[in-house]
Amino acid sequence: MSETRVPLAGVIGSPIAHSKSPRLHGHWLRTLGIRGHYIPMEIMPDDLESALRMLPKLGFVGLNVTIPYKEKALEIADLVTDRATLIGAANTLIFRPDGQIHADNTDGYGFIQNIRQTLPDWKADAGTAVVLGAGGAARAVLASLLDAGTQRIILSNRTRIRADNLKDEFGKRVEVVDWVHVGNAIEDAVLLVNTTSLGMVGKAEMRIPLDGLRPGTVVSDLVYTPMMTKLLQTAKDKDCRIVDGVGMLLHQAVPGFERWFGVRPEVTEDLRRVVLG
Repeated sequence: MSETRVPLAGVIGSPIAHSKSPRLHGHWLRTLGIRGHYIPMEIMPDDLESALRMLPKLGFVGLNVTIPYKEKALEIADLVTDRATLIGAANTLIFRPDGQIHADNTDGYGFIQNIRQTLPDWKADAGTAVVLGAGGAARAVLASLLDAGTQRIILSNRTRIRADNLKDEFGKRVEVVDWVHVGNAIEDAVLLVNTTSLGMVGKAEMRIPLDGLRPGTVVSDLVYTPMMTKLLQTAKDKDCRIVDGVGMLLHQAVPGFERWFGVRPEVTEDLRRVVLG
């Protein structure tokens, strides 16, 4: 790319109008004084691969990828990180000067960094973690917790076979319990993570028993609409330590921005305010 060419990045998905990524990256570009642009793009499924091959020629240095293209982008990429392979999806693409597409997944990184920024004394190996859900977000959370040193993870999903499949992939530190019994497992947890859409605006509420939550237990909800979900409110009322889902969204964006624009941005309260609008 020529030195005078303004670097472009963006987010692709379908639909895309709801994405907070343009507001997030736009704030960093402005505050850091970087000549660059971040653009939301709705791309149709049949056009995905041709678009990914064409965008670098138009000045794009990389992309974020959202629903429904995270798995397909991984298949198209020429180079894939180990963590993206393990998670089975890509949320960040880097377009290399040689024309190759490099795929990564920073969701797990964002999850861990969000906890560490919110609770600086948190230790991944402090005890049992309970993870709710068995979709793409659960895969990212499992990978990041295991990498950080968590020795025991109890996984539960409304459809048990999906949780069993993840256990087979992630190994002996992951145990599966039936959804109807997960309330009992919470009693032993030092960390509870909701990776499902339960509790999100327009979705069903979470109905698992939370009586077993103890004061000091860390409770993280990846849902951020609303930011204070009923799970987090219940946990707060029980004197648990809560971590909302907005921070994961912000932190997962850091590595991509640094690769695209050459500066490592910071996650600040100002950024949270801007993104939440």
